[in-house]
Amino acid sequence: MTRPSALDSVFGWVNADNMAWLTDLYELTMADSMFRQGRNDWATYDLFVRRLPHGRAFLVSAGLSQALLYLRDMRFGEEGLAFLGQHRCLTPGFIDYLRHFRFSGDVWAMPEGEVYFPPEPLLRIAGPRIEVQVVESFLLNTFNAQSMWTSKAARITLAAQGRSVIDMSLRRDHGMDAAMKVARASYIAGAAGTSNVLAGITYDIPSYGTMAHAYIMSFDTELAAFRAFAEDCPTNVVLLIDTYDTLRGAEHAIIVAKEMAERGEQLRGVRIDSGDVGELSKVVRARLDAAGLTDVMILLSGDLDEYSIQRLLAEGAEVDSFGVGTNLGTSPDDPSLGAVYKLVEDGAGPRAKLSTGKATLPGSKQVWRFHDPEGYMSHDLLALADETPPANGEPLLQHVMHAGELVGDLPTLAQMRERCLTRLNELPPELRKMEGYGSHSVYISPALEALKERAYALAVRAEG
Repeated sequence: MTRPSALDSVFGWVNADNMAWLTDLYELTMADSMFRQGRNDWATYDLFVRRLPHGRAFLVSAGLSQALLYLRDMRFGEEGLAFLGQHRCLTPGFIDYLRHFRFSGDVWAMPEGEVYFPPEPLLRIAGPRIEVQVVESFLLNTFNAQSMWTSKAARITLAAQGRSVIDMSLRRDHGMDAAMKVARASYIAGAAGTSNVLAGITYDIPSYGTMAHAYIMSFDTELAAFRAFAEDCPTNVVLLIDTYDTLRGAEHAIIVAKEMAERGEQLRGVRIDSGDVGELSKVVRARLDAAGLTDVMILLSGDLDEYSIQRLLAEGAEVDSFGVGTNLGTSPDDPSLGAVYKLVEDGAGPRAKLSTGKATLPGSKQVWRFHDPEGYMSHDLLALADETPPANGEPLLQHVMHAGELVGDLPTLAQMRERCLTRLNELPPELRKMEGYGSHSVYISPALEALKERAYALAVRAEG
């Protein structure tokens, strides 16, 4: 392959022309062997999470749109084929197969923004065995990260109790791709917007920003900095008041707010980014209100997460909005999701893995959700896809791709967000807690349980 240019090394490699090659080599070498062995019968895989990560009572799906476009458009280009042929990684016959590769399978999936619980499949994919095998790495990369971020963001928005949350994670995210996807995932989960301008442009997400301490330090005095910013950006003035002394900064903000009012303008808010932000917010609120500035909002930031937000509100912090960065974009309390992709059925029948602690459920499945009389989620049922639909159950897996083509239009980001917020409101109170939460019951249908026993017996015989 050609050497990367300086710009390639900065901006990354993955695009529509080469995304099929974003895979682990063993996916291709296994597929090559299957091709030579004539094992390209119809097969079904599930993508699912085995267990909830620590500190999570639920998960939120994200990444489906990218996955479907990948499946529809992936092509194995000539440059990669030449590279693998030169290094003798693949046989000539299989390289020619890849040259004409088109995904022709079917996909059932939970919509983005759907709340789910292990071991429910996020995605069921069926097609010729080689086709559904070689896409594993890309699908896991897509769903693992985005579901992790969306689930983290959902907890943060729940902790904020109706106050707005702004994604401010760009500078701490793990690379450019992550920064874009964190902003998207956060918006699905209820964040008001993002500081990331490119994400705002790309996804039509509201963009927000205040100012940096360096801006204020560039002027002779804090008051001069505030006045300059108010004059230059009068329609969106949020003043950062903690560069020197937060309470003195609040007094300077009040002076500027009154000067703006005389010009027919309005100070939008103040931001506190350091110190005991909860206690400071109370004093700042009192001073703003005493000055008649009851409409000026207070934004708090500074290494916040769902736990610190919950604590701040419990202690009576006066806050209208939270700016959350590092702990949203990196999710340090549990930075990986651990979804897996497993064969569940093929031409020989149901397939199951027996590995200790990693046994799988066989067969093509559907997930049914049930609600109690108050509208809260009561339980889910994991059943075989061809079972008679249970009364009052809502199917969560939707048929989204047939024969390699999309079934209908992809939902908009606004529709994903609406679904997520609706589902979060349907969570029972015990699942909305940040700590000491309850658990959601996922039952297995008798038919699936019987199939599992048969598949396990077959798997035992396969050991021999």
